[in-house]
Amino acid sequence: MQENSPPERVSKVIARAGIASRREVERMIAQKRVKVNGVCLERAAVNVTASDYIEVDDQPLRKAERTRLWLYCKPTGLVTTHVDPEGRPTVFENLPVSIPRVISIGRLDINTEGLLLLTNDGGLARILELPSTNWLRVYRVRVYGNVDQSKIDSLKEGIVVQGICYREIQARIDSQKGSNFWLTVGLREGKNREIKKVFESLNWKVSRLIRISYGPFQLGELLEGDVREVSGKVLREQLGLKLLKEAKINFDMPIYSSQKLIQDNPCATIREIDKSAYISTEANNRKMDSADKKEHPFMQSNKKERPFMQRRNRSSNVWMASGIHAPLHDREESHNRRENGINAKKGKFFHKKGKNLLNKKINHKV
Repeated sequence: MQENSPPERVSKVIARAGIASRREVERMIAQKRVKVNGVCLERAAVNVTASDYIEVDDQPLRKAERTRLWLYCKPTGLVTTHVDPEGRPTVFENLPVSIPRVISIGRLDINTEGLLLLTNDGGLARILELPSTNWLRVYRVRVYGNVDQSKIDSLKEGIVVQGICYREIQARIDSQKGSNFWLTVGLREGKNREIKKVFESLNWKVSRLIRISYGPFQLGELLEGDVREVSGKVLREQLGLKLLKEAKINFDMPIYSSQKLIQDNPCATIREIDKSAYISTEANNRKMDSADKKEHPFMQSNKKERPFMQRRNRSSNVWMASGIHAPLHDREESHNRRENGINAKKGKFFHKKGKNLLNKKINHKV
């Protein structure tokens, strides 16, 4: 919080610091893990200012830092939570050690793979999760069943499954082999297990589900387990002034990292980390945004630091959606690949000049 900012709910302040989502923070408050000015909170409806001293699990809430966003290629077998009661491996346990404390923007089911957005700003996460933001989430889906175009077209009007209303779902058939189909599916709401529940109501069994884009951010060439940070310049451009204002994003704060200090002194306190571990200043951040040529250490893929998960190569039949391609080797195909990549970055993925491209057929093998 800034010194002159008005009072805000304590759960919102903690979430913005990247500790957890607002819902999880409220749960932590109910578990009496949050203190304000030395007093343990019993309810979440408490406002705080910059002068208040906040502790989470007896550790001072760290200083505010610059809003950051990462693209993560989630493998199957990981749950999108910080702590799983069943002891299953989590996304956050398998991130490179150079990534600071982050939260996910939305969730992916344990058997769902592909693009997952990570951020250190709870305010940004909340805004991008809202259906009112209207960002398109695109998936590649392999299904088994009697898939026909009439059923797919009916999804454009929305559907009610077990009393739950689902908004418009855009879909197209990409390929077929017997009763197995590959579909490209786009939706803007993202309710819990939405695609699987809707398709099951149509007697289609989902055998693989891969998210390939979330709003303007594309999975692209990321391999399983890879992480790539989005530069501040690109993040500003893609969010736009409206979302930047709603999420109260501040790009003038420094970037914080406690990695080096912890390695040098494992017993370092949070206060020592706060004083010693800022790795950039406002001016340096602006230089990085304007240049974007010298890659920051935290923007690298961190391919070596992944002890739990092994990278799996993609099969060509999965990655032939628009703007997403399997590795190509000859000159002509490489040129086409670059051109398609440029088009994808320009937003020519699902819509072009108000035209829906979902009905465009793509010929490739299953």
